[in-house]
Formats: sequence, C-alpha cells, structure tokens
Amino acid sequence: MSPLVSYRRLLGLTGPLYVVVAFVGRLPAAMSQMGALLLVSSVTGSYAAGGLAAGSLAVANAVGSPVAGALADRLGQRPVVVVQSLLGGAGLLVLVALAHRGAATGVLVAAAGAAGLLIPQVGPLARVRWRPITRGTGAARSRLVDAAFSYEGAADEASYVLGPALLGVVVAIASPGTAVVVAAALLLAFGTWFGLHPTARLVDPDHAGAARGRLVTGTFAALFGAQLLVGVLFGSVQTGTSVLAEAQGQLGLAGLVHATLGIGSVLAGLAMVLLPDSFHPARRLLAFAVGMLVLSAPLLLVDGLGPLVAVVMVLGTVIAPYMITTFTLAERVAPRARVGAAMTLMAGATGIGYALGSSTAGRLADASGHTAAFAVSVTGAGLAVVLALVAQPALRRIERVADPVATPEPAVSPVA
Repeated sequence: MSPLVSYRRLLGLTGPLYVVVAFVGRLPAAMSQMGALLLVSSVTGSYAAGGLAAGSLAVANAVGSPVAGALADRLGQRPVVVVQSLLGGAGLLVLVALAHRGAATGVLVAAAGAAGLLIPQVGPLARVRWRPITRGTGAARSRLVDAAFSYEGAADEASYVLGPALLGVVVAIASPGTAVVVAAALLLAFGTWFGLHPTARLVDPDHAGAARGRLVTGTFAALFGAQLLVGVLFGSVQTGTSVLAEAQGQLGLAGLVHATLGIGSVLAGLAMVLLPDSFHPARRLLAFAVGMLVLSAPLLLVDGLGPLVAVVMVLGTVIAPYMITTFTLAERVAPRARVGAAMTLMAGATGIGYALGSSTAGRLADASGHTAAFAVSVTGAGLAVVLALVAQPALRRIERVADPVATPEPAVSPVA
C-alpha cells in the first residue's frame, strides 16, 4: 500500500473535517509556551522571567496531561477534553489580564502554570483514536496504524510551524497579549469540538476496557527520557531564537524563525511511512538522535537570523522522525487499555524537557547571549545519542504489536 493510498484511506475512515479539527485543536498548545515566554518577557524585561513562565506552563502541562490521559482511559475522552478546553482557554485569558495589570513575576509564573495544567494534549489523544478507527480494515490495519502515527507526528510538527508563525504574526501586528488571546480562542472553539467529535466514542471505556496493566517499565522510562531530551532541544532553540531576534530588533520574527524548524520536519514525518519494516524503530531512534546532534552543532556558529533559518530548517528533518519513533515504540510497549496515559505521558516528557531547556537557556542567555542558549540544544542532542545507545538492547526486543482478532465494524461514519 503506497503512502498516498494509506493517507487517503485514513481520511476516508474519519472524513476530512475530523483531520482539520484535530489539527487546529492542537495549535493552542504549540502557541501557549512561546506566547507565555514573549508575554512575560515583554512586561518584566527579563528573559529569565519569561523562561520561568514558559517553563511553568510546560511543566504543569506535563503533569496535568498524563492525569487527564488516565482519566480519559477510564471516563472517555469526551468529558475530559471538553472540560480541559474550556478551563484551559479561560486560564490563558487570565494570564493575559494579569500581565496587563502589572502583576508580579511570581504571580505570572503561577498563572502560566495554572493554564498549562488545564490545556489538553490533542495530538497524543488523537493518536489513541487511530487503532479503534482502523478496526475492521483487515490485513491493512497494521500498515494504516503506522501511517496514522506518521501523519500524527507530521501534524504535531506542522502545528509547531503554524502555531509559532501565527503567534509571530499577531505579535508583529499587535502584541504578545493579543497573540495569547488568539490561542485561548482557538482552544475554546476547536479543543471543545475535538472533544465532542464522534471519534471520541471509539475510545470510551466500553470500547477500551478498564485501564489496567503495568505502564511504567524500564523500557517505557527510556522512551520517556528520549522524548524529554527532544523537549530540551525545542525549549532551548526557541529561547535562543527569541534572544537573537530581539538583539537584532526583530522580536516579532522570533516565532516565524522558530517555525522553520518544523518545515523539514513535517515533510520528513510524512515520508516516514516509506521506511522499510526491516529498519527497526530501535535503530531508527539511534540514527535520528545522531542526526540531531550533527545538525544542531551549527547553532553554535550562527550570528544572524538568516543563517539561523537555514540551520533550524535542516535540523527539522530529523525531529519528526525521532518523535514518531519514540511514540511508536511507546504505543507498542504500553498495555492496550492504557494507551491514553502512555501517549500523554510522552507528551508530558516533551513539556518537562521544554521547561528544562527554556529555563536553562534563558538564564544562560541573560548572562552570555544566544550562543549559550544554543549550547543547551547541542547538549540535549548529545544526551539523546547516549540514551539511545544504552537503551538499544531493550528497544530491540519490542516487536510489532499484533492486532487482536476483532469483529469487522466501521470505525466511524465519515463526516463531511
């Protein structure tokens, strides 16, 4: 089955509207971290404060998302995602209001954390839906699930292209506060819509069963660490980009420049379905980690936005493949009834890594400039290589998940 046929068949199972809603619904998460960074930095005059706010939001989201994922495994996604979307959108609006009223840095950091605790992770929850969506597709199911994960990885990366780009446009023509308000509006509308979509019924407890089975194993912990390190890279690159953009008097371009990280990543993610089955995910993880280290090293040499755009665009070609591989391995090793918790834990790892990367890079950048921030990126990539090497024996034991025999049934009626 060719990649084009696989993607077309997936679209036919859900209808095009679902794909649009699930994609736009994940943009607020992509916008809120950088939005908090720019908003708090602009009102306090400190990138360390902005990094703390962004890190607080990311860490809180990393803590809250697995709890929400576990609740979704038990209660169904619909009530959990709807409540998160409404409260998370409100939390972002409160953050903007406090910033405009000149609240203290500690209050802004706490408000950012409260908002992050409530923002849903639409991408990981969308991944959970694909296995039941493809129920009844026969022998093609395994290949379709792989294609779905490739798409979801590319969609995540695309959201981190368009999210910062949209944020940058709004900052350039208005202000960081307005940009965060836009993120809140998208969350209130499309996050809620995603929660109410008919596909949510496919992962209700009646379909998934009671959440049981051991989730946290040594192998899963290694994958969690691998995902955390790519979060470090995201956070530090984003902070370094913002510092360099401000130094050149182009702060509004920070989001647009950082968005180029995802351009090559999106294309590489979509192309993942072309990789042969013989290229085992364990080997892929190591190969893409090495790629991150090699391609991030030139960040230490950039001194302008033009060269930075070129470097981050090329670096992006290994980001989505690396993340798709970690999520694929985590989905295979997790108990079937706890996939929601597993996927949101992996997303939480990204948030924790982002917090570590952005806060560390922010402190170093305040003292030594953008190159120090980018040094955090290269260090994170180097640690990813070490972890992938150490974990190879355990990761190679993960075999392709065998789909249980199920009575063929339509996953969901296509929605126009």
